[in-house]
Formats: sequence, structure tokens, C-alpha cells
Amino acid sequence: MKNSLVCLLAVCLASPAAAQNGERPSGGALTLKDCIERGLERNFSIKMIKNRQQVSANNATPANAGLLPTAEIAASYGGDFHSTSTTERATGLKTTDRNVYDGTLDVGVDLNWTLFDGFSVWTNYKQLKLMKEQGELDTRITIENYVASLVQEYYNFIQQSVRLKNYHKNMELSRERFRNAEINYGIGSYSQIDYLQAMVDFNADSTQYMKQLEYVNTSRIRMNELLNSGDVSRAILLSDTTIDVNSGLRYEELWRSTLATNASLLMAHTNTEIARADYKKVMSRDYPYVRLNVGYGYTMNRYEISATKRRDDWGLNAGVTVGFNLFDGKRRMQKRNAELDIKYAELERENLRLSLRSDLNDYWQAYKNNLQIVQKAREILNDAERYYELAYLSYQKGMMSGFEVREVQNSLLDAEERILTAEYDTKMCEVSLMLLSGKVLDYLEGGE
Repeated sequence: MKNSLVCLLAVCLASPAAAQNGERPSGGALTLKDCIERGLERNFSIKMIKNRQQVSANNATPANAGLLPTAEIAASYGGDFHSTSTTERATGLKTTDRNVYDGTLDVGVDLNWTLFDGFSVWTNYKQLKLMKEQGELDTRITIENYVASLVQEYYNFIQQSVRLKNYHKNMELSRERFRNAEINYGIGSYSQIDYLQAMVDFNADSTQYMKQLEYVNTSRIRMNELLNSGDVSRAILLSDTTIDVNSGLRYEELWRSTLATNASLLMAHTNTEIARADYKKVMSRDYPYVRLNVGYGYTMNRYEISATKRRDDWGLNAGVTVGFNLFDGKRRMQKRNAELDIKYAELERENLRLSLRSDLNDYWQAYKNNLQIVQKAREILNDAERYYELAYLSYQKGMMSGFEVREVQNSLLDAEERILTAEYDTKMCEVSLMLLSGKVLDYLEGGE
């Protein structure tokens, strides 16, 4: 029994900061902005999504859409060996030429350009630019989700660290009570029951403290993972030691910002525009097409037995092709499907808008409610601290039993836990509201 108590005392006397990790954090304390900047620079998911964004940006060019002409230069040379037998009508004289070789050389530059095809080419270009916007929005969604996760874990680490300090303080109070009970029991002032009860409470609080170390370490590992640290178990020192609650959010401002800047809603709008562009491409087949071709070529013909030994031709050639698709059996079906795709995209956008409104209201109600809980919890904590001070003085004077002071001590710990949970829940609602309204990157600028 005494050996186990010695071990527990060794743990209890260790400070909460030192108990988190055996090493000191390298560098100074990290602010939330520092963590976000470091994470955005190192995170693998963001690097991968930026590569995909660059592909869509590279594709969004007039040439890829077909707006620019195509030009090519080509050269060819061919020849043939043949034998010729000729019989004259008047004389009947027969002449035979064997292994006659004729050759032809062609060199030319050709330019082809679709001048008009029912606006299909322009629609292609618009679609490519919309896909570029999609790539940018995909990147933004990934970044915003990452920042929200990092902010949440940042404050979770603070929450777990503050809880660890609260448990450490509670353990110290129990240790002092146990020490006092041990002394009084030795001189016969306390009964064995008082002594054993104080020891049980101290052991229980020590175990609770050591268990909380696990949650702090888990959050620390998660923070290092989000920051893409080489060593996920390295110590972390944050500049913030408390959760600052931002009570300045306004619902109407958040909703206006959601409609204007929410990345998912903007993505849904882009999807609708792409569906409309597909419809225009189908309808472009109702128009004629006009194509221009221009070329400059050189041709050399070599004849072995002809009256002409060699012939060279060069010059410019040009032409315009006008055509019209008289019948396409798939056009009606494709038109109907394109109309349905537009309707689906519009419904999806409206459904998302409704869902965002619902989520915003849910988080807003929780945010307001938690703000009230925080205010009330602060009042309760002040009362609990004063009550414990008075109760412990009464306990030292023998006017209150160990069981009664334990109840007061638990009430103080409950009050500390209540305010910590309320502050953290309020902050999580705040982060969710900032994410929905497209303002989560304000944390990068040092905003609360």
C-alpha cells in the first residue's frame, strides 16, 4: 500500500506540462495563425488537390476548346517501278520499256479552322473555364475543411490541457486533505475511516489525472499529424492557454455570407452552368457549320519515259466548307437528357441551399444557447470557488467532515468542467458557423 502511494505521489508532484512529454517543445509557442500557416504549407492533401487544380487550369485554353486553327506541315515522296509495252497502230511496231521509275514529291502547309459550328466551340471554352472554377472550388473546399479541422483540434488540445490542469489541482487538493488526515490520524484526532476515505479519494483523483494524460497525448499526436510534423509525438506549446469565446457573430451577416461565398453552394451553381452548357452544345447541331482550309504546297513529278521529264507545281489553295446536319436520331434524346440534367442540377442547388439554412440555424441556436451556458457557468464557478475556500477552512477547524468537504471539492471540479465544456462547445459551434458562411479562413488572419 505504501509503495503504491509513493508512486502516486511521484506522479502527482509532476507538473501537468512536464507530464505531457519528456522533452521540451522546440521553438516558441505556436499561435493559431502559426499552426494554420504551417499546416497549409505542409499538408499532403492540399498539395495533391492543388495539382489537380493546375490540370483543370491548363485545360482551360482557347486552343483546347477548338477556337484556334490547326496548322501542319507535311512532306511525302513516293515512286513506282513499272514496265510499259506499246504497239503502234500503223506499223504494228511493238516497244517495251522495263523497270520504268516515276517519282512524286509533295510538300505542303495546311491550315484548318472551324469558323462557326452553332456556338459549340465557344460553349466548349465556357465549359473548360467552368471546370477551372470547379478545380479552384475543390481546392478551396479542401483548404477550408482542413483549416476547420485544425482549429477544432487546436482548441481541443487547449481543452484537454486545461482539463489536465484542473485534475492536477483537484489531485493536489486531495493530496493536501490526505496529508492532513494522515497527520491527524497519527495523533488520534481522526478515525481510521476518515484516513482511509481521504486516501481513496486521493488515489481516485490521481488515477483520473493519469487517465487525462492519455487524452492530452492523443490530441497532441493529432495536432502533429495535421501539421505534418516529422515526429507525431513531439511536444507542442501553444500560446493560447484558454478558450476565448467570440460572442460577436451575427446571424443575418452569416446567412448573407453563406449565400455569397459558401464553396459548396458556389460549386452547385457551377455544376448548373455546366449542365446548361451541355444543353447548348446539343442545340448547336441545329445550326450549319462553316470551316475554312488554306494551304500552300509544292509538288514535283519525275517521269522517266514521258515526253515531260519533270514537272514542278507550287502555289496557294483555299476553300470554305459549309454543311448542315439534316438528321441525327440521337439529338432529341440528348436534348431531353440535357434538360433533365439542368433540372437536376437546379434542384440539387436548391436542396443544398435549404440544407445550409438548416445547418446554419442548428449551429446558431446551439451557439446562442452555449453562450448563455458559459455566462451562467462562470457565475457558478465563482460561487463554487468561494464555497470551497470556506468549506476547507471549516474542515481544518474540525467543523466539517472529510466526506462533506469531498462533496464541495467535487462541486468545484464539476463547475470547472461545466465552464470548460461550454466554452469548447461554443467554440466548435463558432467554427462550424464560420465554415458554413465561408469565413473560416478568417482564422488565418488572426480573427476569432
